[in-house]
Amino acid sequence: MNQNQTKQTQSLALTVIDGETLMEQRLEPTRFCVETLLPQGLCILAGAPKLGKSWLVLDLCLHVAKGEPLWDLPTVRGTTLYLCLEDSPNRIQERLNFLTDEVPSNVYFAMEAKTLQDGLEEQIAGFCHDHPDTRLVVIDTFQLIRGQEKEASYATDYAEIRRVKGLADRLGICILLVHHLRKMGDSDSLNKISGSTGISGGVDAAYILDANRKQEGTATLVCTGRDIPYRELHLRMDQETHQWELLSDSLEQPETRMPEVLQTLIGYVRSVGSFHGSNTEFAQGFCSSCHVEIPAKVLKRLMNQWRFQLEETGVFFESRRSDGKRIFDIRYRAESDDRDDISMVPENVVPVGTVDPVS
Repeated sequence: MNQNQTKQTQSLALTVIDGETLMEQRLEPTRFCVETLLPQGLCILAGAPKLGKSWLVLDLCLHVAKGEPLWDLPTVRGTTLYLCLEDSPNRIQERLNFLTDEVPSNVYFAMEAKTLQDGLEEQIAGFCHDHPDTRLVVIDTFQLIRGQEKEASYATDYAEIRRVKGLADRLGICILLVHHLRKMGDSDSLNKISGSTGISGGVDAAYILDANRKQEGTATLVCTGRDIPYRELHLRMDQETHQWELLSDSLEQPETRMPEVLQTLIGYVRSVGSFHGSNTEFAQGFCSSCHVEIPAKVLKRLMNQWRFQLEETGVFFESRRSDGKRIFDIRYRAESDDRDDISMVPENVVPVGTVDPVS
């Protein structure tokens, strides 16, 4: 095999990672604009014409820009950009007058934009460069930024969706597309989205706003996605403020607080200072000292899920393999301690017995 063939073979090789390495990586958790509801990535809101989709996304932009809760769900404050491509400045101003008496300076509007074929990605990327705290970009509507192909197809829909998703992922923001529903109904909410399944299949989360015919002025927002639990929000449009109010939520208690067992663990780690040994030994010591019962694997899973919240409290941990054995290090670091790595075991390590190679 000559040099050129070797290079070609190397370029065709898959980039892979083994499961053990993947599980031990310190990966940033999914970020949300609205906790448990609107994640980072590409999302789509579909609803019938004149139902109130634009009122909803405009109010959403205001809540995120202000950092105010939406339907009792916390939002993460940041700059928002609303591409209101079907509206005029007059209409947006009128709607803002209904929704709020204080419009923040970090909510922006654009009534014109390029399409995906002639520069939209560069326009949005440029805005985010100028406003690095951008959290949310709303595109109203998806159809106005699409290409001019005469016949829609799965391949076309999916390719366009993937372009927008790639942009959202590169910028680390949420892009919300406003879209329409099919004229014909369907028992599957995702099948109601206009176009092929290439649209619903390519987004990270989909929201279908469907009018309730039996109760005028109300609608159900069906929410489904890769990073959010399925839920149905029963909403009512306030005719005076034009805000969608929450009547009920099928997800009664969204998990937004750290589990109580981890709050107990924080106190335990503060008291012992540090630990070096196996995951099983750590769990046994924790359960014995704090009089709790939780399997070692379950405890480790919860710690992985809430890693970044634990770090905010000063609890840092690391799993690694040494001489064929699985090692677990954990320590409490006060805010005044600026050291970021825990690969070095501190001198005040809690003594342990033999390291369990299985756990």
